[in-house]
Amino acid sequence: MQDSVIRLENIGFAYGERQVLKNVHLDIKRGMFMGLVGPNGGGKTTLIKIILGLLKPDNGSIFLLNEPMNEFKDWNRIGFVSQKANTFNKGFPATVYEVVSMGLTAKIGYFKFFKKHHKEKVLEAIRLVDMEKYTYRNIGNLSGGQQQRVFIARALVSEPELLILDEPTVGIDYKNVDRFYELLHELNVKNNLTLLLVTHDTGVMTKYATHVACLNQTLHFHGDSAAYTALTTEQLSKIYGHPVQAIVHNHD
Repeated sequence: MQDSVIRLENIGFAYGERQVLKNVHLDIKRGMFMGLVGPNGGGKTTLIKIILGLLKPDNGSIFLLNEPMNEFKDWNRIGFVSQKANTFNKGFPATVYEVVSMGLTAKIGYFKFFKKHHKEKVLEAIRLVDMEKYTYRNIGNLSGGQQQRVFIARALVSEPELLILDEPTVGIDYKNVDRFYELLHELNVKNNLTLLLVTHDTGVMTKYATHVACLNQTLHFHGDSAAYTALTTEQLSKIYGHPVQAIVHNHD
């Protein structure tokens, strides 16, 4: 039986009088590529903040890598990539190598010198995202898609067991979006990395994700991608609260 990497039980959360999440149950097993979809305001980002320990739920239980949230300490086992490409300061004076190396700081400690094996880890993470030829390029000179690859490398350098991505393709040229998702797919399949991807692109689920969770305050669907693809337009529209249709990605 697969281990649970994230297990949420009866999660509820409100901002004041506004209920954002209620009765959320979610179980993400090791090796899954879970896509989290739903309408704006449906609670996706709030749920991610709860998983990352940035918000405390009003009720419910959270287990990370089979440990209760209040006992979980090893955050290096979880990587996070946000919407960096859309907000990153292009004048930031750092090379790709330097940005990726920041991902090891928490693990080895501040003001500690890198040893040879640390440097090798940085270079390996850069290689994994196919950015070797940009290793010593200033990150501000890269495209949005290239920057996001670097941020993934920074998250990967500490060798996490779970990678969480919150709308990572915001700011990326649409021509490079599929290439970006192919990278995530390869990390999931070849490196057995468990992924939780928040996205508005429902078509991604038909090609890359193994499982899908549809969130609109509560989970209206939680299953494999084949079952998600089989949902009717009427069912999807009911989940989203407005007319919607899944788009199948069948690129060669």
